[in-house]
Amino acid sequence: MISGSVTEAKQAQPRPIWPRSDKVGLGFRAATAADLPFLSRLYASTRMEELAVTSWTDAQKTAFLDMQFQAQHAHYQKHYPGADWLVVERAGQDIGRLYIERWPSQHRIIDIAFLPAHRRKGYGAALLRDLIDEAWLAGKSASIHVEKNNPARQLYVALGFAVVEDKGVHDLMACAPPGGWYVTG
Repeated sequence: MISGSVTEAKQAQPRPIWPRSDKVGLGFRAATAADLPFLSRLYASTRMEELAVTSWTDAQKTAFLDMQFQAQHAHYQKHYPGADWLVVERAGQDIGRLYIERWPSQHRIIDIAFLPAHRRKGYGAALLRDLIDEAWLAGKSASIHVEKNNPARQLYVALGFAVVEDKGVHDLMACAPPGGWYVTG
């Protein structure tokens, strides 16, 4: 949760070692309330293409994106109370976010996003491989909801994720350990 005591408790816990992420220079820190403006800008950057086709003014787009970010943030906080809310850093700059919850049956990647200048540089692939390895070492699947038109979907498929449930606009995709199976949770 991005709020005082829970964030402080999460910060006190040791972080997993993610060697591929480390190799490409990624660092991680617990998100705090002070990060909300950055997280909102990051969210907006993931929606700009779809809003480019509207006839809305910049002010209307900004208001809509702010409202959508607030709704998404509230949804995530409510439905994933035990998650790690991480800001991704590189070379001292905030470049993305990773939200992940580790359930008994699976590791759910709630959200992973990078600013446009940091996309398609291999950071996402490195981090996702680390997350898959972490889940598999725990004997679990890694899973994520992916919009059907998300360009990153190709990366998920290349890394071994497969659709396990059609959710309409989204698909639930999972990457099970070799010889394993996906368990809903």
